[in-house]
Amino acid sequence: MSRGDNSNREKGTGRQGGKPKEKSYARGKSPKKKTNNSPKKISNSDEIRLNKYVANSGVCSRRDADLYIQTGSVWVNGKPITEMGYKVKLTDEVKFDGRLITPEKKEYVLLNKPKGFVTSTSPEKTRTVMDLVANASKSRLKPVGRLERNTTGLLLFTNDVDLEKKLTHHKTGVRKIFHVELDRNLKFEDLEKIQKGIKLEEGFIKVDEISYIEGASKNELGVQLMSSKNGIVTKLFEYLNYNVLKLDRVIFAGLTKKDLPRGHWRILTEQEVINLRMM
Repeated sequence: MSRGDNSNREKGTGRQGGKPKEKSYARGKSPKKKTNNSPKKISNSDEIRLNKYVANSGVCSRRDADLYIQTGSVWVNGKPITEMGYKVKLTDEVKFDGRLITPEKKEYVLLNKPKGFVTSTSPEKTRTVMDLVANASKSRLKPVGRLERNTTGLLLFTNDVDLEKKLTHHKTGVRKIFHVELDRNLKFEDLEKIQKGIKLEEGFIKVDEISYIEGASKNELGVQLMSSKNGIVTKLFEYLNYNVLKLDRVIFAGLTKKDLPRGHWRILTEQEVINLRMM
């Protein structure tokens, strides 16, 4: 692995090659939308059109939802609904092809986590990663997996339960690359031990690749692995009596930190979401 692939240096904002960079936001500081002074139409916020409900669940577009409703593929509270314009309450049970769905639009937020934040969704006295993405979405987002308090780098948030389970399942094999800095140079024989695999309390752990960072001292490594076990990279080095000074996740499931400064977040592109679903 080269230093360029696992750089610990963060890129700032600005312009390159005359083209504006995609914006990212720190602590949810997204641009304000323009407002108009025209009177708002009063509606019952507890109700929503069935086709919009289905579309917001992410299974299809609103136009396609109309077709599915006409063919009886959508059921509300145990009964098929074929009426166009039918409205449902948010408390109603809606099923599409027999599967329970919710009207919440699926959202995907990528954070470049700084040190000192705990990966937790519960209110705590200490700072959590939820503080950093508090204004990224009105939906209830959940972090995909965990990063330890002093581990930095990529952390994905979503309300897509199916994708979250898929990316954290031990059989999925999501590729992760870490930039590791140790308290002393890693001996080559210890590097070989990690390559061959080490038996820890969590089981036998074998990385996909480990190498010294090109152009750096021997205490900086690039580590690629598929394991979903929490804190496993740190435990590998601690088993061999090394202390991990810095641990930065630079790649997660094909997502990178490009143009995403530390402490900032951004919304995934449509293509990135497609790529994740196809894994």
